[in-house]
Amino acid sequence: MLKIRLARGGAKKRPYYSIVIADSHSPRDGRFIEKVGAYDPLIAKGTPGRVVLKIERITEWLSKGAQPTERVARFLAAEGLAKWEHGNNPNKGKPGKKSEERATERAQKEEDRKAAAAEAAANPPPAPEPEPEVAAEPAAAEPEAAVETPVEAPVEAPVAAEEAPAAEPAATEG
Repeated sequence: MLKIRLARGGAKKRPYYSIVIADSHSPRDGRFIEKVGAYDPLIAKGTPGRVVLKIERITEWLSKGAQPTERVARFLAAEGLAKWEHGNNPNKGKPGKKSEERATERAQKEEDRKAAAAEAAANPPPAPEPEPEVAAEPAAAEPEAAVETPVEAPVEAPVAAEEAPAAEPAATEG
């Protein structure tokens, strides 16, 4: 199958494209049959030298069955040689499955948090009741405060003789 496509030329970061007729199996910048135009993306849009086409040669190749690529079809549509419609992919902007799952999970957590906050606002926890003040004599209050409850210290079990570290024998000089 013959294609009308772009072949990249130019230096690094300075692209320049040739519009060529090539077999669809040949490499992008490889062998081609005929050069039928040029495209310089560094020139401003609307400038006459940005896209140069040999219209009579392109119409001849189109009549022989050559198919333009998407970008070349845009150039040809601007000249009235081919029909090009903007692609429509309604699913392109939609998030993937995992992202949708995370979004629904996040929404559920937010909804639960709001429900808990609304419930807490509707049913506030009961305020602690103030303790009734008892008129007591100061002398009677002091002895109660002075009484301390003894804290028992943990009792360690006696260490068996076998578990005790062995004493080093005294060194005798001889």
